[in-house]
Parts: sequence; structure tokens; C-alpha cells
Amino acid sequence: MSINLSTRELRAFVALAQQRNFTRAAARCHLSQSAFSALIKGLEEHVGGRLFDRTTRQVELTVEGETFLHAALRLLKDAESAVADVRDHVARKRGRVALAVLPSLAAGWLPPLLAQFHRSYPGIELDVADVLSDVCITRVRSGQADLAIAATRGDAPELRTLPFCTDAFHVVCHRDHPLAQGSGPVQLGELAPYPHIHLARSSSVRQYVDMALYPHTLQTFLELEQLSTVAAMVKENLGVSIVPSLTLFHFADAHLHARPIRAAGLKRRLFLIHRADRTLSSAAQGMLDLLMQHKPGPIPGRPATRKTAASRS
Repeated sequence: MSINLSTRELRAFVALAQQRNFTRAAARCHLSQSAFSALIKGLEEHVGGRLFDRTTRQVELTVEGETFLHAALRLLKDAESAVADVRDHVARKRGRVALAVLPSLAAGWLPPLLAQFHRSYPGIELDVADVLSDVCITRVRSGQADLAIAATRGDAPELRTLPFCTDAFHVVCHRDHPLAQGSGPVQLGELAPYPHIHLARSSSVRQYVDMALYPHTLQTFLELEQLSTVAAMVKENLGVSIVPSLTLFHFADAHLHARPIRAAGLKRRLFLIHRADRTLSSAAQGMLDLLMQHKPGPIPGRPATRKTAASRS
């Protein structure tokens, strides 16, 4: 048989156990004596036995009442702890936020925002996965991540996809490269004569570039996984590379030069994705609000040009 005990009944029982007087216990619970007595009677009916011995002079716990008192105190403490825990989560004093973010954003744009969030809510645990778009979306679908920023839409019905920002593309080259002679936009056709250092085909960057070039291709000298490695190869003048503006911080070097690319369709669209069928925690909602308020600008920075490099030498 199931028994439904309310915290109101438990508090009344504890008050009477401590006060040993119906009048004082009823006043402590802000109840009339008749309403208080009805609570105690109902509780005894629920548990199936007497919890108090009553005389004209005093109220004493029975043996069963003594046993129940320890359980009642524990239940009340657990209930108060649970309520306090929820309140702390709602107030963002405690909690956890898991993010899945493209590596280019995780390394450049995101860290200052995480630092700002941590200063505001130091009790919230942060979890960041710097992974490619497909993995970002998978982590949200599986519940491993509350939020993701990816370069592909999450088209599953259980996902909500918000437009986040648009990223332009640049060609980066060594400062002694022929393409470094100018600073204005470059046409895709101007890149054909030169060997290229590409990101791997699994990256969203490579996929956008290949779609913009189709059916044409560029000379491939190397295919690499990491932008930092691409930057090192370009610095040695082994080739040029096409990269989004949000990755230009990897190429901030006096030996490198960047120029924007003018090409129809060569824009990388980024999306913020979360579950549509689950309410975000207070902590995750706070993170979403912060990210949406501080979307990346179109060109957050660019490497040093030849003129800048010369002025430093």
C-alpha cells in the first residue's frame, strides 16, 4: 500500500514531537488547534499506528513515534535540500553547461565569453568539445551537449536551429608571394596557378571551398587537419590557403598576408543548435543568451600585411 505524506504533515509531526504541546505546536505551524489536530490524526491513520500518547498534562512520543521522528527529520532535510538545489540552479549558482563548438570558434572567439560567463556564475561547471560540425550536432542530439555552434543545420525534428553568423573567406600567403602584392579582394580565378594547402575534406571549410569552385579544382599540395599546421606551412611559403575570417587569428604573423576572396556563394553560414523538445536549464539558457548577444563580427582580425610587417622590422 502506498502512503502519500506531505511535508505539511511531517512538519506538524516534528513540531509536536519537539513542543510536546498541541497549542504551542499549532502556533508554530501557523494553524488553528483543530486543523493541527486533524493533521496529526490523518498522519497516524496513514502510518497505521499511534505516534503520540496524549494525557491531560502532556504529549509523549510512542516507541513507533520515536522511530518515525528520525525518518521524518531525514525526509524534511532531503526535501529542503532538493528545493535549495533547484533554486541554486535557477539562480545559476550551480549547474553545468556543455558546449560543442567548431574548433575555429573554440580557439578564437569563444574563450573571452567563457571567461565572462565564469566570472558571473563561478559555480556553474563548463564542458567544451571543440569538434567538427557533424559531431557538434550528434552531441546535441545525444544529450552530451546543451548547445552547439556548427556550419551545418540540424534538420532533425527534435533540434532547433538558429541562424548565428556568416563568415567570409580569405586567401593567406607568405608576404613574398605574388598574391601579397595587393590588399583588395581576390577572384577565385587568380588562385588557380598556385599550389594550395587545404584543410581535410571532412572540414566545413573545405566543403564550402569545394562547392564554390565546382566543377573546377585547385592545385593541392597538402591536406591537413589543423589550422595551426596550415599556418606553419604557409609561413614557409609552401603554398597558399583559403580560410574563413574567423580563423585568421591562426595566421596573425608578420610573415603572412591575407586578402579577402570575392566569389559568389563562398560564405560560411554558422548555426546555433539545441534540443527543441527539452527545456534548457537555467545555466544553458544563460549561456545561449550570452552567445547570441556577442555573435562574431564579419572580420574579427587579419594577419599582418606586408606594410605592417615592414613597419615592425
